[in-house]
Amino acid sequence: MREWELGDEKYLKSFLGDDRVMYAYEGAFSDERIVSWLEWNIESYKKNGYGLWAIELKDDGKVIGECGLTDQVVEGEIYKEIGYHLIFDEWHKGYAVEAARAVKEYAFNELKVREVVSTVRNNNIASMNVAIRNGMTADRIFNKFYKGIDMPHFLFKVKK
Repeated sequence: MREWELGDEKYLKSFLGDDRVMYAYEGAFSDERIVSWLEWNIESYKKNGYGLWAIELKDDGKVIGECGLTDQVVEGEIYKEIGYHLIFDEWHKGYAVEAARAVKEYAFNELKVREVVSTVRNNNIASMNVAIRNGMTADRIFNKFYKGIDMPHFLFKVKK
């Protein structure tokens, strides 16, 4: 994994711009939203020392998605969240689980975090399975308001 850089918008668009990948967000991100997503991550690296990182295949360097840590507010409490998105053609190959596990270990061992979470919309079974395979259990259901819709989400947690 590596930090996103200016000029990486085309890689982000390959998954954030895909309705199939972004169905839990009610559709693909616009080009403007992708640019702001990139800028948000670069700012997070500077401010926090972490963010979502590009996932590159070891054999050929192809960018297939992102995974990393962000600060997530859930019902007024701030958590370190492991988030992940992959290009559609790389789903169900174990990459998201491998990346999420590496991020969990980084959070526990390098940042000395005692707990990490993943927030997953209730219609996103594949992401729930990644969280479960990363050792997390569902703690509770909460609502996020996004695009004018109340969206139920599960808060998955794991402690060190």
